[in-house]
Amino acid sequence: MLGVIVNVITVILGSCIGLLFKKGIPEKVSLAAMTGLGACTLYIGISGSLCGENVLILIASVVLGAISGTLLNVDGAINRLAKKVETKFKKEGQSISLAEGLVTATLLFCVGSMTVTGSIQAGLTGDNSVLIAKATLDFVSSMMLAASLGFGVMLASVSVFVIQGGLVLVAGLIAPFMSTGAINEMTCAGSILIIMIGTNLMGITKIKVADFLPAIIYAPVIYILVNLISV
Repeated sequence: MLGVIVNVITVILGSCIGLLFKKGIPEKVSLAAMTGLGACTLYIGISGSLCGENVLILIASVVLGAISGTLLNVDGAINRLAKKVETKFKKEGQSISLAEGLVTATLLFCVGSMTVTGSIQAGLTGDNSVLIAKATLDFVSSMMLAASLGFGVMLASVSVFVIQGGLVLVAGLIAPFMSTGAINEMTCAGSILIIMIGTNLMGITKIKVADFLPAIIYAPVIYILVNLISV
């Protein structure tokens, strides 16, 4: 769990630095920075989406994820939870919600091959090198995100601990199923959600990205089922 703890600490420290800078940044500069951050997020999403090898798996996972997430009202559940904390931290007239920062940062920090492979490697062999390398990247990302999206980014450190820590603990169980292909399809589906976040940050769309979160689970499951059927 060393790599997970290091990652959590770097997200918290990076967020604190970003929040300190946020106080002295004029609103027009903050809006410009958010647009730039959105463009960079689009690049990250597009790059990750190229990992997928089967577009039909991507389509199926995203559609099924959207249906499941909408029926379960995942976005509503996250917002209700976030609002309980948001009332203490959101200033009057502030347009960015706590939930937006939490969901955006969680996806950027927890979706990708480094999260899965690094956590499995740490759980099976005790090698935390991948997670520590990821922690360095997340430190920089959390500073930029917190400066634009606020306190919700710091709360994403809890998501990092739960998701990566959970993967480390169950590494022995999931390792046989999480082949390179399964990880790639999961990364691809998650990257589509990151693209949605990018367009939201740029003010182009107002997508309830949280409702698409089940797609990340569907992608590797569908990949595994397709391979079992084709054998």
